[in-house]
Amino acid sequence: MKLTMSVVVLVLVAASISSVAAATGPPSHPGKSGNQTTTTTATATTPAPPATLPAQAKAYGRYCQTQSKRHVAGQQGTPFSQCVTAMANTARGAMPKTACAALSKKHVAGEKGTPFSRCVVAAAQLHKSQQAQDSSDDA
Repeated sequence: MKLTMSVVVLVLVAASISSVAAATGPPSHPGKSGNQTTTTTATATTPAPPATLPAQAKAYGRYCQTQSKRHVAGQQGTPFSQCVTAMANTARGAMPKTACAALSKKHVAGEKGTPFSRCVVAAAQLHKSQQAQDSSDDA
């Protein structure tokens, strides 16, 4: 009986200490002792993002579906990831030839064209779809 009463008292003391600690919150300056609380108010507010994520999302990967997703030794990223980056640059106004310059111009056995040529074709498709979207927005 004495043992269970000691356990109950110990649990109640631990619960009351944790509730007091939770009520006061963490120390305002970790590493310093004392219960000094300071309040600060933020004067600058964080600006809201210009658009929601679905409005910002672009599916550049669909233009690069013909590119390989296997890593090529000696190159940074895969041809697919390089193509997606080139599509983003093209969408911002870069010329397809310069945007796709990082891709290889060597023919790969069993594939149509070079990664560079497929990227330029994809950039042309992107440009065409952007023009179609712009003309439908104007109407």
